[in-house]
Amino acid sequence: MKILAAVMERRSIRSFSPKEIPGPVMDRLVDALIWAPSAGNLQSRRFCAVKDLRLKQKLAAAALHQNFITDAPVVFVCCADSSISYHYGSRGVDLYSIQDVAVSIMAMMLVAHENGLGTCWVGAFHEKEVATILGLPPNLRPVALVPAGYPERVPRPTPRISREQAVEFR
Repeated sequence: MKILAAVMERRSIRSFSPKEIPGPVMDRLVDALIWAPSAGNLQSRRFCAVKDLRLKQKLAAAALHQNFITDAPVVFVCCADSSISYHYGSRGVDLYSIQDVAVSIMAMMLVAHENGLGTCWVGAFHEKEVATILGLPPNLRPVALVPAGYPERVPRPTPRISREQAVEFR
């Protein structure tokens, strides 16, 4: 698969088939998460792959009742790890670790698309509630929830702004 094609074809999926994700495909998703670049190669990110239905229901409730989260076979809870990112001071904690998580998510979403899966980046949720549901230590800050699974349907592409509006060349 061509990378630009994957970037342009990938969609946010909010309707999942109950079909389980095979082990080798799940391994590829995890590899994408951990092989993404990170600030200073500190890898100040951690992930929780949630498959338990009860936990997914609680996560969906914490995510402002975005109940499609429950239907995905797995929900990745993507966390910044301040115990590692403190190496760069407040900028490491407040920015670099968030960037580390973000680039890992994008890598995983592209690998998911390549393998016929759909994902959706969910940023609207109550952080403390998610941390409590999963019993996360204080150094792990949930940054995003990413449900993944086989799409029931794929939405049409949404419009994008023009190149001229998006990028200013100087």
